[in-house]
Amino acid sequence: MPLFSYKVINSVGETEEGIREALDDKALISAFQSEGYIPIKVALANSGSFLGFGSKKAKLSPKDIGFFTGELATLLESGLPIDKALFVLMDLTEDNEKLTKLIAKVLEKVKGGVSLADALEQQQGVFTKFYLNMIRAGEAGGSLDEVLTRLAEYLERSQELKDTVSTALIYPIILLIMSLASLFIMLTFVVPQFTEMFESAGKALPVSTQIVVGLAEWLQSYWWTLLLGFLIISSYMKYQMADPVRKKVWDGYFLKLPLAGTIITNKETANISRTLGTLLGNGVSIISALVIVRETVDNLVLAETISNAEAQLKQGKNLSEALLEKSLLPKMALQMIKMGEETGRLEEMLLRIATIYDKQLRVAIQRLLAFLEPMLIITLGLMIAGIIVSILLAILSVNDLAF
Repeated sequence: MPLFSYKVINSVGETEEGIREALDDKALISAFQSEGYIPIKVALANSGSFLGFGSKKAKLSPKDIGFFTGELATLLESGLPIDKALFVLMDLTEDNEKLTKLIAKVLEKVKGGVSLADALEQQQGVFTKFYLNMIRAGEAGGSLDEVLTRLAEYLERSQELKDTVSTALIYPIILLIMSLASLFIMLTFVVPQFTEMFESAGKALPVSTQIVVGLAEWLQSYWWTLLLGFLIISSYMKYQMADPVRKKVWDGYFLKLPLAGTIITNKETANISRTLGTLLGNGVSIISALVIVRETVDNLVLAETISNAEAQLKQGKNLSEALLEKSLLPKMALQMIKMGEETGRLEEMLLRIATIYDKQLRVAIQRLLAFLEPMLIITLGLMIAGIIVSILLAILSVNDLAF
């Protein structure tokens, strides 16, 4: 059935707005009148005259979800009921069409008697299982505002962690691209300018010059093979990562890489600790929490470690013993988990581990950059110097022939 946006006046004279399914506008108007509402406006939701919903699913960015979570927490803490808070939130997000549409859908479900967690779950592909379980725990414990506040903090810290990694990699990537572009330009535009002069000299060129000229000629004729090779490698890696078995093998290799492996381990340790600590702090059982945590881990080798820990816990072991069996997480993190279990402060200790390994991750990234940046600069300098020297040697040999 199509969706209709509406504005009605209820029995106490208040205006209500939202989205509802109906066969047509007349059927919806009749339904409102039978319920004691006075219809003011009814229009197709996708007509553009109101809060429209297209056929595509609303895909929100992490920033949008973080804003939604934080603002909803603030409104609930101020004493507003959930439906009123969602209605106010729609006004606050008028400039974000996707978010406004999603809130309108959730509001309609909530007004129909559906819980917030179920209403959010029906927005398929938007909210993670972790997010939904947190909301359910908050609703069951009567502390939804507190849970939303914690969720907002969690999302903010997780986004900061991702931003740290992506921002740190921007400069090396730009440097690598500029280095390759500089070499390509020199070999395809600069070196060919001297080729005719070298050929007319009638003398054998130095070996280094022959290599450079040959490479330049090959690039001019077959530059497209580089692009083809890049596409083939990209497609191959996508194929490898699409299969869990093959991806797990690659993930194992990635963990063993120097520096890069440390970065991956620190990132996943911070993610696992923060997610698990947040879930446990909101009343989710440790078994259920580990199931959710496993789904948030990108590296399948570490995800298997979480899965094994889950099985060990079912057999009566504690978390630190279960995780220690594989020994893939850092020893300090495992010791802190053990200490948290012994003192009865596991949730607090897990969140502290997340903070520590956030800092460790930043340090590891800085070390990687401290290694990569000079290596790229030195390599580029040596390659350009080699091209220039080979050209100069050829010019000198041509001048010797002239004299």
